[in-house]
Amino acid sequence: MEPVRRRYPRMREVVFRLEAERPGHLEASADGLPIRITAPTLEELQHEAREALIEHMGPAHCTVRVRVRRSPGVAVSSIRPKGRPAALCC
Repeated sequence: MEPVRRRYPRMREVVFRLEAERPGHLEASADGLPIRITAPTLEELQHEAREALIEHMGPAHCTVRVRVRRSPGVAVSSIRPKGRPAALCC
């Protein structure tokens, strides 16, 4: 007998596009939603994105994954502070 597979709904995703990037200031807006956020670091920008979704969507924010991108298809994970080299992966 084959095990029963449960179908879970796919998690929705909200993409925040980085619109301004200066030392100590990042600014982004959500695709398809009237949400604009600012923060001094990427970590804080992601936190602000989650807080903005909580305020905008209420309890439904739990089913949403937050992504921050510079432009379509380019992840922001490459943001690094000036003067600090990228970490090497072994």
